[in-house]
Amino acid sequence: MDPRYPRDVWQALTRPRYLLSPWPWRAAAYLLTGAVLGAVLLVGLAAWVTVGGVLAIVLVGLPLLAATVLAGLPVAALERRRLGWIERKRAPGAHADPSKPGAHAAPSKPDAHARPLAPDAHARPLPPDPHARPFAPDRHLHPLAPDRHLRSPAPTPHIDPPAPGLRAWLSTRLREGATWREFGHALLTACLLWPAEALLLLVALVSPLAMIATPVLLATAGGGREVKVLKVWTVTGQPAAFAAAALGVLLLAAGAYALGLAAAARAALTRRLVAPPDGGTRARVAELTRSRARLVDAFEAERRRIERDLHDGAQQRLVALTMSLGLARLDAPPGGPLAEQLTRACEEAGAALAELRELIHGIHPQVLADYGLEAAVADAADRSPVPVDVGFVSPLPRLPQAVEAAAYFVVREALANVARHSGAGRARVEGEYGDGRLVLEVSDDGRGGADPGRGTGLTGLADRVSVLDGRLSVTSPTGGPTLLRVEIPCEPTPKDGPCVWSSPRTASSSATA
Repeated sequence: MDPRYPRDVWQALTRPRYLLSPWPWRAAAYLLTGAVLGAVLLVGLAAWVTVGGVLAIVLVGLPLLAATVLAGLPVAALERRRLGWIERKRAPGAHADPSKPGAHAAPSKPDAHARPLAPDAHARPLPPDPHARPFAPDRHLHPLAPDRHLRSPAPTPHIDPPAPGLRAWLSTRLREGATWREFGHALLTACLLWPAEALLLLVALVSPLAMIATPVLLATAGGGREVKVLKVWTVTGQPAAFAAAALGVLLLAAGAYALGLAAAARAALTRRLVAPPDGGTRARVAELTRSRARLVDAFEAERRRIERDLHDGAQQRLVALTMSLGLARLDAPPGGPLAEQLTRACEEAGAALAELRELIHGIHPQVLADYGLEAAVADAADRSPVPVDVGFVSPLPRLPQAVEAAAYFVVREALANVARHSGAGRARVEGEYGDGRLVLEVSDDGRGGADPGRGTGLTGLADRVSVLDGRLSVTSPTGGPTLLRVEIPCEPTPKDGPCVWSSPRTASSSATA
């Protein structure tokens, strides 16, 4: 950004050429449109509340009165656009100052190993183009040219609804703190700000201009004899008229600074209420959190679809193939080469079927979908080559599918690490649910010394848990024992409701955005 052109009114007020710049007129236009907006808003709100109060007798007006809360949304959107009148944004690196060193690209250093090109003896210079026009620099790229096309409205603090439809939109907006701040800003504009802006414009702009026009008014409306200035005092004669005009010039200069200060204060208040400094960041964080939750749900749904397709498709075909090979082996002469080939084919088909069942179980075990996390953990403990004790403080409720899947695979991977790396003789899995958190602990009596940097899968486990706003911690001193603890925030799923993950961080960000 060119330092010679102010970024906003605050910087413009500190410049010596403020009175000769467009900033005083921008400030006046900003305050004038704010006064008009406030007056129109006051009339509209009064009419809306009146109609709603009258129709409330037949219950039709109650929704109208409730919808008054949303009146701040369009007003705030307009205010965010009006902020661009007195605040200036510049794209990074735009309009470099050619008078400063480093504004242009520095010439590259010659390569010591490069050989100069030899001139071509047969080359002829190109004839000049008679229609070519000399290059004229674009005045819009001048360093002092205002970058009006680069001004943009302030970012919105609102987040996108989680689903399409009016109900989701209303639910999201009514839970947002930004909606209530914008409603308060609308009431403040309609009841207090616009009269103050109108009074300031009258005192700082209209009155000095009327004083400056005193000589003209005296010569025209006053007939050259006398004229009243601001309906306060009477001016007779041209010397007094020109004195009043000179005083008006001084008051106009002072009023220009007053208008700039008022516009800057008004813009700061507006930005604080309808476009807080971190509003865009908070909205983006909230939206990223929500999109991450949707991706987790979509990923788990895709895993279940793949598991279902393998279970209902490829597995059934392998079962049918195994049965056909078994029937063919019964019809083949015993002891012959055909019987031996069919026997080996049956064994290979059986092995492929067992591997496919294990693969299906690893993608998404059916016991997890049918009976929940507690039964799935018990099943994983039974499949572990190391003896595993399973204990839960109380029966676990059904949790969101993404949480159950992540917790199950964390336990399964942890038990696999115990069997491969720890040298433990026994392991234990404990868990409980309380205060909106699922807590699981996997411990073993092995040699310890688990290090995520050695590729034991701990980093992948931590990433999987962090997607759900959870936390994974490992305590593994050399010599053991090793304790892996997982905490995932979640809420129980209704028995007949969909298993959709919702983290408290998402809810809080939506409520406070």
